Amino acid sequence: MEFKEVIQNRYSCKKYSDRQVEPEKLAAILNAGRLAPTAKNLQEQHVYVVQSAAGLAKIDEITPCRYGAPTVLVVAFDSKNVFTYPGGKRDSGVEDASIVATHMLLAAADEGVDSCWLNFLDPEKAAEILGLPENEEVLMFLDLGYAAEGAGPLPNHAKRKPLEETVAYL
Repeated sequence: MEFKEVIQNRYSCKKYSDRQVEPEKLAAILNAGRLAPTAKNLQEQHVYVVQSAAGLAKIDEITPCRYGAPTVLVVAFDSKNVFTYPGGKRDSGVEDASIVATHMLLAAADEGVDSCWLNFLDPEKAAEILGLPENEEVLMFLDLGYAAEGAGPLPNHAKRKPLEETVAYL
């Protein structure tokens, strides 16, 4: 698929079939995250693949937004291995993990796999329930799977502000 098609056609799937993502497609999606740029190439991301019934039950404890997806990627980052920006007020953890997640979301669309970015969760509770190391912070969950019959974009999906409202030239 051409990149323009990927970004125009992907949407946040809110209803999944029980069809599992094929291992080769999952590997391509995970590799896209591995190839994402990170500050100073620290690669502080850690992606957890959740597919077991027990793991998915834990995800369901954390968020109501799994929508029946058979695979959930938990995107976290090592808070002890981040680049701190000049001024000392911000670091690269959230943005680097966001870039990794975005690469995987777009790679999923390119592979014909539906997805949904989930941020309706308490990151600290998620890390606790999933038993993640203390130094790891959860950024988001990425639902992966195939849309159930009748699923599709929400009515407001294609609504976008004009560029003039979101872009300024200085």
